[in-house]
Amino acid sequence: MNAQNVDALSAYFLAEVSEKEETHTLSVVVDNEPGVLARVIGLFSGRGYNIEALSVSEIEQERHLSRITIITTGTPQTIEQIRHQLDRLVPVHRVRDLTVAARRFKQDKPLERELALVKVKGAGEKRLEALRLGEAFKATVIDATTDHFVFEITGRSNKIEQFIEIMHPLGVVEVSRTGVAALNRGPQGL
Repeated sequence: MNAQNVDALSAYFLAEVSEKEETHTLSVVVDNEPGVLARVIGLFSGRGYNIEALSVSEIEQERHLSRITIITTGTPQTIEQIRHQLDRLVPVHRVRDLTVAARRFKQDKPLERELALVKVKGAGEKRLEALRLGEAFKATVIDATTDHFVFEITGRSNKIEQFIEIMHPLGVVEVSRTGVAALNRGPQGL
């Protein structure tokens, strides 16, 4: 039912809700102790939410704190629900939706970077083409033999995905990705 076709004075006024799914980057500061990551992931799996990318790292050794960066997709209402449920977990100190914070600075996304190692086999022309493409993407060769290369590439996830896709016809053997590290612009911290 379209809300514009209904009399606003009607007791049965219904607004059509069609929220589109969005991808959000969440930053969660937690105690650095055994089982915390399992509890956070359990919250997602127990409610049927998907995690598209995940990275964890200690950020303050003295206070035993770690940052979990999670990329997930859902409607704005679902993302808000995830944020509130994370906030209620005992080992969680802070939860911040970096995507929402970035929009306050009129940015599409927070600053996000990922690292990938890409092993490519090849000889002859394919070898030269792989090196040329690696240079174009600013990927560094960190290991090489006569029949393969291992490239290190850092950047936004879509840049890494493009690089891997372009390298597939040249002989991608193996890929290892770190997950996304993200921060917001501006002088304030989390």
